[in-house]
Amino acid sequence: MIVVVADTSPLNYLLRIGCERLLPELYGKVFIPPAVLRELRDPGTPEIVRAFLYRAPEWIVLAGAMQPIADRVLAELDPGEREAIQLALEKSADLVLMDERTGVRVARERGLRVTGTLGVLLQASTRDLTEIEPALTRLQATDFRCTPNLIARVRQLARLPGL
Repeated sequence: MIVVVADTSPLNYLLRIGCERLLPELYGKVFIPPAVLRELRDPGTPEIVRAFLYRAPEWIVLAGAMQPIADRVLAELDPGEREAIQLALEKSADLVLMDERTGVRVARERGLRVTGTLGVLLQASTRDLTEIEPALTRLQATDFRCTPNLIARVRQLARLPGL
């Protein structure tokens, strides 16, 4: 079984664009630490996300790291990123789902394999689990931040013409 740990951002955006079903189709179960659950349930989070987490499906597994890692660089990350990286290290995760640039860098420096929201959509597209263009259009209608070049690259990798 592949071990996948998720930070807040990919779950948030995949839920908001109606693509959360891709996670169990691609990975089976997805582990989230308590800080990620708290962030997803925050009153400032869109209602669709909060409602989903109150009736979370079996494929979302809440798990905390048994031994927090004393690491000053990790301590500088937000709680969701920090706990996701700690949990991933403890579980020897195969993949971490994370979008934030600093968290991704720190995770990779610790030997973790990382992909984000766009990577999940691309992987699902290449496996014919979703059509990339409608998903990207819905994602761009949210407050998701990335460069136009990155969106163009995802389209190119999915063998779609760049717009």
